[in-house]
Amino acid sequence: MALAELKRALESTSEIEITVKGRRSGREVAHPVWFVLDDEKLYLLPVKGSDAQWYKNLLKTPAIRVSADGAEATATAIPITDPAKVRDVVEKFRAKYGVEAVERYYEKFDVAVEVPLV
Repeated sequence: MALAELKRALESTSEIEITVKGRRSGREVAHPVWFVLDDEKLYLLPVKGSDAQWYKNLLKTPAIRVSADGAEATATAIPITDPAKVRDVVEKFRAKYGVEAVERYYEKFDVAVEVPLV
């Protein structure tokens, strides 16, 4: 039920909150992020690429909680490092948010994250 509610909430928002476990502190850390929903997969693009702290945290502990409009679900994040797949995710972000916005806010395009919503 949680996944179905989250999927409905994702359809009406452009920003979500992700919560990951800090790799050093062990505490839960929440971050607002943009996303792209494509079928049963949620794609995330770290603003600072592989230098983003939340991305580094996911590499150690891939559990992620995704929240949108009061709905939430927990999943296992999958890092994407293949340049062609990363480019595909970047293009999805450009199509959703606009080329100018993506270029303005994102600094590095070397990694992305896939979150299966099944």
